[in-house]
Amino acid sequence: MRFIIRRAGFFVLTLWAALSLNFFLPRIMPGNPINNIISKLHNVTPAQELAIERSLGIDNKASIWHQYVTYFANTAQGKLGLSVANGGEPVSELIRQGLPWTLGLIGITTILAFIIGTAIGAIAAWRRGSRLDSALPPLFVFTTAIPFFWVGMMLILIFSSVLGILPSYGAYPLGVTPSFSLAFIGQVLEYAILPALTLLITSIGGWVLTMRNTMVTTLTEDYVRMARAKGLSSSKIMVTVAARNAILPNLTGFAMSLGFVVSGAILVEYVFNYPGLGNMLLTAVNNVDYPLMQGLFLIITICVLVAILLSDIATAILDPRTRTAS
Repeated sequence: MRFIIRRAGFFVLTLWAALSLNFFLPRIMPGNPINNIISKLHNVTPAQELAIERSLGIDNKASIWHQYVTYFANTAQGKLGLSVANGGEPVSELIRQGLPWTLGLIGITTILAFIIGTAIGAIAAWRRGSRLDSALPPLFVFTTAIPFFWVGMMLILIFSSVLGILPSYGAYPLGVTPSFSLAFIGQVLEYAILPALTLLITSIGGWVLTMRNTMVTTLTEDYVRMARAKGLSSSKIMVTVAARNAILPNLTGFAMSLGFVVSGAILVEYVFNYPGLGNMLLTAVNNVDYPLMQGLFLIITICVLVAILLSDIATAILDPRTRTAS
């Protein structure tokens, strides 16, 4: 219980610091965020300027600390302001629209990359020195070094431009109304193949190499020798003894990867024009849309912190020694 309380306290403290930074950063940046936004617009009336100020949570008649408290109160109620570049649409509504696409594509692909990469890494380490172990590390070092956007463009060139068997951009055909029908779900899956394949090719190698190296070290530990001396089968030793302990250092990295899923693989979503939060964040930066940027940074921060908290709890369950060490 004390372990969970300490971790929860760290979560609350970090969240407060992130919210404070999210509030003060636009206000301490060089120049005025209002002027930066207005400079990209035309014929802005005083009423529109006032609306922009309110969307940013800026009230020149109130003190900075009053604005600070108001910002926290609005955030707690889910009021993240109005998007300047989207006609004053609520930021929370924009995030609600883009979040399912990012979770569906980036989230599922990240989980698959972790599971597949961890399994391959464990098998390669268990068969250390074999042909499989000799071939995999160089291959995945190469795939990990390839940029996301290059792989995406090559897949578009091959499967869309040359072969013409897969769509090259978007999440579903133009003119189609989203629904929960089997036909629409099939179209969504078809449009997700190339971006998902891009993420798998470029990210799976990191999990393979990390798990392999950790597993090789774990196999030299005394408890693995003891398990062999007890006559346990090779498969049981690999899965329940060696892999269970070797995977612990990877959990934090996996948790952070899941947390950053909300930001989306920005370049992948941009290359495939996918309507996720990554593409939305890039658009917000280009349009100097401070409310939308603040809302997205807030969601990303919360997701990362929650993922790390769950990772710490999972690590404590798998390895009770970490409870007393923390």
